[in-house]
Amino acid sequence: MQNHPEASANVEVEQGELNSVFDSANQFVDKHQPLLNMQVTPRQNKPPMPSEAEIELSLHSSRILASVLNSHSGTQKIKVESETGAEKSLLIPSVAYELLIDILSQMSQGNAVTLAPVQAELSTQQAANLLNVSRPYLIKLLDSGKIPHRKVGRHRRILAQDLYSYKADIDTKRNQSLDELTALSEELGLYDDQ
Repeated sequence: MQNHPEASANVEVEQGELNSVFDSANQFVDKHQPLLNMQVTPRQNKPPMPSEAEIELSLHSSRILASVLNSHSGTQKIKVESETGAEKSLLIPSVAYELLIDILSQMSQGNAVTLAPVQAELSTQQAANLLNVSRPYLIKLLDSGKIPHRKVGRHRRILAQDLYSYKADIDTKRNQSLDELTALSEELGLYDDQ
């Protein structure tokens, strides 16, 4: 176990046993089934920007977590310490552990972070915020059929999954265009390696 005096929690990563993980997960699902069926709605407003102290803490924490990541395992064992000094150990999926590292990395760069389940239905304002476009522009995209949506009364609802697919498509097209532009610049001798 690596102990870091600057960290507020000790983290220990070990290879988990899949059978016990699946048993624990099944017990959790059985116990919390009513909560799991609830619809998760992302925050209406933009998430708060991290403070300077949170940026510093996120940078330090993300580095510690990344340094002890066991990339050869489907699970990560972590130990957390409460304010009273009581320790608890738990296994979490490696994907969740890596997501925590990514969240902290984004926060360490001063970025606000929002999580949205891929099956969540978003309002047009939430979708516009995630794409970083205006709401009227998003509505034009919806009306043109570029992003699937449904109407609930007069309101449009967009699946986060569809929004992320659209974003991935435009990012891919943008990168292809930039690659073509770079190749053309090099071909015409406009690109200089100075």
